[in-house]
Amino acid sequence: MSSTVLARPRRARVIAYVLAAVVVVVFTLIAMGLHGKTGDGPGYFQRGDQAAMIGLGICAALGILMMTRPKVEADETGVRVRNIIGSYDLPWDAVRAVTFGRGTPWLTLDLHDDERVAVMAVQMADKDYAVKAARGLRALHTASLSGSVVE
Repeated sequence: MSSTVLARPRRARVIAYVLAAVVVVVFTLIAMGLHGKTGDGPGYFQRGDQAAMIGLGICAALGILMMTRPKVEADETGVRVRNIIGSYDLPWDAVRAVTFGRGTPWLTLDLHDDERVAVMAVQMADKDYAVKAARGLRALHTASLSGSVVE
């Protein structure tokens, strides 16, 4: 029986969902306040201006929701990392070390070619959950080096 690790950021996801909802509500309230004259000139706010303001709020919320995208999946064959922008599918033999450096915001995979891959799904802010995920990834990496299966 093989072991797998699946991790997504917890605290960042909650904050992103709440903030996205707040942004949509605030932009909608601002849009509802857009009526009458635009100032001293001859212009008037119209329904299209209100719709555009709500649309901007939705676009901003979608940008914030990108913070919920990070995810890491790992098993005995390798690790699949999905960050805010970009994804990686790495076999364990390409990974030199799984590190969670002091003061770093998230876990990193040190590769044999001296590259580093950020694993934004395992964030220091998630404390015990992040430590558990890091230990699981290290166990899978160690097992791949020795050729044994983690249970």
